[in-house]
Amino acid sequence: MYENPDFERIAEGHEEIAIIPFEASITLGPLKMMETSPEQLAKMEESEGEDIQFAMYSWFLKRAKRGSLKVKVQSPSETNAKLKKAGLTYETYDTYTPTELAELLGVDAVVMGSIEADKPISEGASIALGLLAGIHTSTNLVTVNLFIYNGVDGDLLINYNKAVSGSVGSSPENLVNKLMRKASRRIAYTN
Repeated sequence: MYENPDFERIAEGHEEIAIIPFEASITLGPLKMMETSPEQLAKMEESEGEDIQFAMYSWFLKRAKRGSLKVKVQSPSETNAKLKKAGLTYETYDTYTPTELAELLGVDAVVMGSIEADKPISEGASIALGLLAGIHTSTNLVTVNLFIYNGVDGDLLINYNKAVSGSVGSSPENLVNKLMRKASRRIAYTN
């Protein structure tokens, strides 16, 4: 984990943050890859990225309900609508800097990241794979890389990388809870 030494001070001026859909990469076994079209795989990855975005938002909302969150978190629906209206797609988020994304979204910081999984995490993506390709599977290993960037100057505030094992019944919410259990102690937005 990397934590900007000035994160606490910088975060004092933040009022609202936004979570960008995570970049997802799903690596299926050779047989499953043969049964899955590139379009199906791309759709699964986009679905996984948005599922993590919504799970992260839910995690922050739970902290807000407990009174332990110091900032407002823009809803993913608002974030995604603003991105879409600006012409950004899941495939083009990475062509914009964190500063550009924060300005576009009207927030003080952006939360973004990537996930690498050897199978779909979310039930929706797993079911979609099962329906489209006749494959039913659960996640075995997921690596999550979480970043929080300051909107004004694009400075990295937090970077946290964690590998999490999953099983049948794994969900984006479980993954985010495992990830944030340790990271939350270092995130200046939480008490």
